[in-house]
Amino acid sequence: MNYAETYTTGLGGQKGCSFRSRTRAVANVFSCREASVPIASFLPPGTCPLLEAPPNGRRLGKARGAGHEVHFVCEPGYELLGPETRVCLHSLSWSGQQPRCRSEYVDDCASAPCLNGGACVDAVNQFICSCPKSWTGATCQTAMINTSSTAATPSPPSPFTRPATCAQVQGVTRCSCEAGFSIAGRDSTSCTDIDECSLFHAGRAGRLCLHACVNTPGGYRCTCPDGLTLTRPLCNVDECADMRHDCTREQLCVNTFGAFRCVLVDCPRIRNATYAKTSPTRCERNPCPVDNKGCLKAPNSVSHRFLSVVSKVSAPLPLFRMSVARRLGDTLRFGLLGARGQHLFAVRRSDRQTGELLLTRPVEGPATLEVDLEMTELERGTTLGRYVTKFTLFVSQYEF
Repeated sequence: MNYAETYTTGLGGQKGCSFRSRTRAVANVFSCREASVPIASFLPPGTCPLLEAPPNGRRLGKARGAGHEVHFVCEPGYELLGPETRVCLHSLSWSGQQPRCRSEYVDDCASAPCLNGGACVDAVNQFICSCPKSWTGATCQTAMINTSSTAATPSPPSPFTRPATCAQVQGVTRCSCEAGFSIAGRDSTSCTDIDECSLFHAGRAGRLCLHACVNTPGGYRCTCPDGLTLTRPLCNVDECADMRHDCTREQLCVNTFGAFRCVLVDCPRIRNATYAKTSPTRCERNPCPVDNKGCLKAPNSVSHRFLSVVSKVSAPLPLFRMSVARRLGDTLRFGLLGARGQHLFAVRRSDRQTGELLLTRPVEGPATLEVDLEMTELERGTTLGRYVTKFTLFVSQYEF
């Protein structure tokens, strides 16, 4: 008589065992009981157990077949301890140990390592003990013994080194320095002065001082050669303003960098026109007779302008602007007279009624450069007036 029976395994599932004779029932019952084994034997063929992501981390990769890899990464602020990659071996087990994610911040002062009242400062993967007087050592464990009553007096602290200001912020010691100072290394509680003079000495564009720079605690100062005073950012002494010059009453004192010039401003002497001096630097044409065309063509005014610059000054450099109140319908033209100074100067319009004189390239001093700038006022092609400015540029022998 043939029949079938079903046995329940110890795992809560069912395993079907079909018998064809009573004589084989015992052997089949034995086989069904052998099926009651750990759950891993029910995984798909050739599959490793499921790996969980570590706390505060992620697992990358889902395949669990032999030869496949999974990878582990930690969330920001945590570092991975253990293997980054685990491989499913042919034995259906994973290589290596399960990694974990540890916070990147480790309070190295948590164990209170500093003795005898020392203050602990948490540093990068280590701690530093700031010891009180009479104690020294890595953990303030050694007493300082005064072996001589005539011990040398300790040197006064350097003004270029100052203690840092430290505070506990959410259990972490944070230290900061005064302006002009920086932490003396990542693991120090002292501050050292920032040498701005050395830091910015590489090029002209970055220099702090045009002549000499002196580093000071927390800052710097610029100095000038003897006889010159600092008028930031340049070195100069104004002999004209201080009345320390020998110019005559007819001459005009012009201050230059490191010196002064005495100049005599004369009105132009031309054949068909006469001029009157209306200011120390300006001459205006006297009224012209109605039939004197030569006089009408002469400049309405001639002005003198003086300027000083240092040697090799950066260019292009705007030097002087010239403008006039325009009438409705008037046109203004600006230009340089003659060939003098054409290779060093140029004129550009800054707006409809203003012309600007430019120095086009650096000039090494000492040098004196002169150029005449003309502004012509026209109406429908007819000249209404001409205005000339005689410009003199004094280039110092110094670069400061």
